[in-house]
Amino acid sequence: MGSHRRSFFTEPNPSTITSTTKEYLGKSSNHAVSQVIEEENPMAQMWRTPSLKEFSYKDLKIATKNFSPDSLLGEGSFGRVYKGWVDEKTLAPSSIMGIGMAVGIKVLNPCTSLQDLKIATKNFSTDSLLSEGGFQEWQSEVNYLGRHYHPNIISLFGYCWEDEKLVLVYEFMQRGSLENHLFPRTAVPLSWDIRLKIAIGAGRGLAFLHTLEKKIIYRDFKVSSILLDKNYNAKLSDLGLAMLGPSSEESPISTDVRGTYGYAAPEYVATGNIYLKSDVYGYGVVLLELLTGLRAIDSNRSGEQRKLVDWLKPMLSQRKKLKTIIDVHMKGQYSAEAVFQAAELSLKCLESDPRSRPSMKEVVEALKEIEALNNKTK
Repeated sequence: MGSHRRSFFTEPNPSTITSTTKEYLGKSSNHAVSQVIEEENPMAQMWRTPSLKEFSYKDLKIATKNFSPDSLLGEGSFGRVYKGWVDEKTLAPSSIMGIGMAVGIKVLNPCTSLQDLKIATKNFSTDSLLSEGGFQEWQSEVNYLGRHYHPNIISLFGYCWEDEKLVLVYEFMQRGSLENHLFPRTAVPLSWDIRLKIAIGAGRGLAFLHTLEKKIIYRDFKVSSILLDKNYNAKLSDLGLAMLGPSSEESPISTDVRGTYGYAAPEYVATGNIYLKSDVYGYGVVLLELLTGLRAIDSNRSGEQRKLVDWLKPMLSQRKKLKTIIDVHMKGQYSAEAVFQAAELSLKCLESDPRSRPSMKEVVEALKEIEALNNKTK
């Protein structure tokens, strides 16, 4: 990797909601900050999305009972996420917990100076939204989630931008992150049927982004970014690193390397060139996690076993060895042929050459066939 290219990798995080905040907004008025963006960023007006509600910080304090510890869902380097309550029709805050509609409220860490915002906004271009800090990630989510709806992508209801405060308000996902169901020893094991359902749902969300007129590269697809509702329907979250992709699947975009170690495609890590099918590699890693119940990266595993793909990739096309790596919690629940085909699909997604990987649309079609086979052979 050339010295001119910056790399920001994070280790997989067991937190339900993950993101990274490295640059912050300044302590200034909304008006002053808006002026900076309008003067220095050609995409200044993109974040002002009519379909989204602009919440006041006061309203969000009411909705979360003054951001009480009881409302806290999770936290990370980006800030904290709370459970709040609003009116289902008007989205006005509810002062009584449990009354109205539950929402997830992400509060980003405060920012340090207006100068940081001036520096950050200069990194925007009309071709992409390169997210290198808290403000860029916040704006990226507002921009993409505010303009695109899909049943397998989390809905953004609105945002708050007051002085140094940046907040996002999402639909509430009752079962939280897939990560919290797949790995903890205390978690109730997911059945093979549920895992297939989740894989198909997450794949549909990613395929949707890839087939828009202006294609979107998710850029940081990982198990913790898949949230589940009460019926285990999967929805993609955390689009903070998403960026506009090339018009062709075969063409790359050169950018700084960002993402989560263990999920990022090898061509992206090595060169900074990212394709739509770089997302497919990350999907292949998640599919492998669903099959095995093992983390993409685990410091408790030694040597080559630390990285799941390096360890298990050679076994995915061998039926006898495959039996030894399938999650033991699924024993007796699956069709051996269906699992073998899912493993082969994961292997195709993990091809070193991005041009050899299937498209996400092809991945979803293959998974639907695997699901039908699994149901037929029960």
